[in-house]
Amino acid sequence: LFEEEQIQKRVRLMGIDISRRYEHKLPVFIGVLNGCFMFMADLLKQIDVPCEMSFIKLASYIGTGQSELNELLGLGIDLEGRDVIIVEDIVDSGHSLKYTLDAVKKLNPASVIACALLVKPEALQYHFEELTYVGFEISKEFVVGYGMDFNGLCRNLPDIYKNVAI
Repeated sequence: LFEEEQIQKRVRLMGIDISRRYEHKLPVFIGVLNGCFMFMADLLKQIDVPCEMSFIKLASYIGTGQSELNELLGLGIDLEGRDVIIVEDIVDSGHSLKYTLDAVKKLNPASVIACALLVKPEALQYHFEELTYVGFEISKEFVVGYGMDFNGLCRNLPDIYKNVAI
């Protein structure tokens, strides 16, 4: 679907745009694990303004039918009064991004936006004004590689693939 060179070019452009936006600020990048680790690392290499970073993990407990997100784990930075950029590998239905945005907003940041490498517009169940930076829009197909997995596999692939048989 996307080769490493295409991904890196798009990430570089996103980094330039984000750096311009936060030229005289000290933003905090919050990566949502596990999928964002490759994208976050490559994106931060392109950011040429001082910044901080942290990772979070969303915990869900399976109830009746659909699992429900109910805890944000690992945030080790005080976000009050800070400019926050949430980094996601992929936004599918938008449930995890909505939960993350709501949780971060409760911590009183000066601003909060989201940055995602991939977005599936057809699958989105929410409208996000905060989703300011998007690498690529894709259809509903399942994708792997560049941090995204299938049953824990394929995260290490440098390219992004669809319809993969493992």
